[in-house]
Amino acid sequence: MTARILVIEDDEAILNFLRRGLSYDGYEVETAEDGQKGLAIAGGKMPDLVVLDWMLPGMDGLEVCRRLRSSGKVPILMLTAKDSVSDRVLGLDAGADDYLVKPFNLDELLARIRALLRRTQTPKQKSYEFEDLRLDTGTRRAYRGERVIDLTAKEYELLELFMMHTRQVLTREMIYDDVWGYDFGGESNIIEVYVRYLRQKLEEGGEPRLIHTVRGMGYVLREEE
Repeated sequence: MTARILVIEDDEAILNFLRRGLSYDGYEVETAEDGQKGLAIAGGKMPDLVVLDWMLPGMDGLEVCRRLRSSGKVPILMLTAKDSVSDRVLGLDAGADDYLVKPFNLDELLARIRALLRRTQTPKQKSYEFEDLRLDTGTRRAYRGERVIDLTAKEYELLELFMMHTRQVLTREMIYDDVWGYDFGGESNIIEVYVRYLRQKLEEGGEPRLIHTVRGMGYVLREEE
């Protein structure tokens, strides 16, 4: 299901930039040029996430944030030219979940939105299954047949990503973005290290390999050929 994002921003150039960027990334986008209009849109049907400018005409972003927060748990990403620690604290205290200083990079904004949606959206299933591998999202444990596999936090996140996209090749960029986040150094061998950890745990009982390397592309969770 496509996530619905409400952008409240009075700068027309930034508003159009965000509308295009978010729509291109697959989101349903609604926009408002001031706080009152934004609150009216949210009051009709609360969006999945709000991108909110701090400096708005009339009612400022802090007050809009407080009112949105009093109406529900919608994640709020605040945009602002204010970059001091005290300003950041004000925004977070008003109820913002994240804070991005202008000028910002669109890729970073998209990564932060994905992270917020992952944290706040209710998981649609309690477990994933593929071949004899099962991942329980409640206990954050994996099972190979009857064998229990204890996972670290990052091992779990990586395996969950594979289980959500079985038989699909995941590039290094996709894995970095989803598991380690936009700011992580792309030249690190951290993916190779964690794939090795996962393989060791998944194959500890002599089971056939499920996580395969696709040379020059990335990794895929599939049956052995």
